[in-house]
Amino acid sequence: MPRREKMSAVDTAWLRMDRPTNLMMIVGVMVFAQRMDFARLRDTIAARLVARYRRFRQCAVQEVGGAFWEDDPDFDIDAHLRRRALPRGSGKAALQSLAGELAVQPLNPGKPLWRFDLIEDYEGGSAMVVRIHHSIADGIALVGVVLSLTDESPGAPPQKPPRAFSDDEVEADEASRGLLETLAESLGTAFHAGSDLGAKALTLAQDPDRMQTYGQYGIGLLAELAKLLAMPPDSPTSLKGHTGTVKRVAWSEPLPLAEVKALGKALGCSVNDVLLAAVAGAFRAYFLQKGEAVDGVEVRAMVPVNLRSARDEGTLGNRFGLVTLSLPIWEANPFARLFLVRSRMDELKHSFQPPLTLGVLAAVGLAPKLVQQAFLDMLAAKASAVMTNVPGPKQPLYLAGNRLDQCMFWVPQSGDIGVGVSILSYNDAVQFSLISDRHFIPDPESVTPLFAAEFEKMLLALMMLEWDQPVDPSLVEEKLFGRRITGAPAPKPEKRRTASKPSSAVSPAPSAGDTDSGSAGDITSSAAAQRRIPKRFRK
Repeated sequence: MPRREKMSAVDTAWLRMDRPTNLMMIVGVMVFAQRMDFARLRDTIAARLVARYRRFRQCAVQEVGGAFWEDDPDFDIDAHLRRRALPRGSGKAALQSLAGELAVQPLNPGKPLWRFDLIEDYEGGSAMVVRIHHSIADGIALVGVVLSLTDESPGAPPQKPPRAFSDDEVEADEASRGLLETLAESLGTAFHAGSDLGAKALTLAQDPDRMQTYGQYGIGLLAELAKLLAMPPDSPTSLKGHTGTVKRVAWSEPLPLAEVKALGKALGCSVNDVLLAAVAGAFRAYFLQKGEAVDGVEVRAMVPVNLRSARDEGTLGNRFGLVTLSLPIWEANPFARLFLVRSRMDELKHSFQPPLTLGVLAAVGLAPKLVQQAFLDMLAAKASAVMTNVPGPKQPLYLAGNRLDQCMFWVPQSGDIGVGVSILSYNDAVQFSLISDRHFIPDPESVTPLFAAEFEKMLLALMMLEWDQPVDPSLVEEKLFGRRITGAPAPKPEKRRTASKPSSAVSPAPSAGDTDSGSAGDITSSAAAQRRIPKRFRK
């Protein structure tokens, strides 16, 4: 008999979430500088993926008594690593089209749920489309898996030293987690999202009698659940409707990560705040291009939050929660939009939403499939998009001796959510990627350039201020708008200095009610401003 292990409740929920219009696959695209050596790639994947992670040699088996991971007695790596060709001379558009086609092709349910398709000749180099079912692991874990295939130099051998833990330890640990322990541990690890719940909640898993001591956690979770269930759907826009079986994929040119960090630091915002605000601005610009109303419009997005603790490092499975972020599409001013996103994310980070949603997934994974589907469909109806932001390595990496130039990925959308936005930092650059149902955004390649355009709009608008000292985030809102928007606390005096008054020769930022066309002011009309603007932004 093949060896089998019980699948965790959360992973079972993801396994059963597949539907023809939304497959639960994480899809990635990797672009390489040179032609890939197929034999070396095969050896590398065999040694670093197949030999080291049993999940990639196991089938997902569903029975009346539950779901199991079962060894595939006929496992063959050549069924999972395939060569594929694009028409001669094909470029980015053809690769995007292929990724969209593969995103709706189900993986073989009788085999381990993953597949890599290598395009050996792509723009003088190679490309690879990666598909891995979400039941194997979440995005954070799978980024680690993919990175374990790579090296920091081109000459490394296929074989790497074994991990410090064995598959037996990982699988036994994952299978032993019940609903109570899943929820308790997610409370303890919610500090990854900025929560102050503290590691004390970890003791709940080992000592249930202490539940009374932490009764406030249960009250908070119940209140958050009631709030989530009562949450109305977001605004009716072209991003809502019934999904189909055709997906479109597109990605932007990378942005310099240093510029994103600099803008965030100047305004007292995180890199994540800046990038999410750029997404909100891009959707607004897209709606306006299509003649769609934006007044009062909010687009709600499901945003995954990492809930992995130290004991989860290097393991597979799903260990993340979700927060529901409403993007203020109605806000025309890019800075006001950024501060609103920051304020809303700060509130969500200190909420019980991330551990609650992880616990909900564990609970519905134990329920009948029809109950799971009805409940998750209800939650999905409250949002229009899924957005992920994953930090990657800062240095260039090599797979099978071939330099990785670009990397994109998309997580699946559940229910009738038909839009997915992915943000990935790699090699000191930020990559925006978009996958959409053709009924919602038939031309995602017209949206992806707007991400960079919205970021550059914020950067240029900030440059119009004549700062001759480091920008004090506590004063930026007053100087741009004449009032405090978020009421954020001022930074400690020893870390920041007060900014000087802007020159009257430079036009001020527009008010929150101004239109997009004037949001950058007259910054290019000033010779001094021109000298401060990087050459790539000048007219």
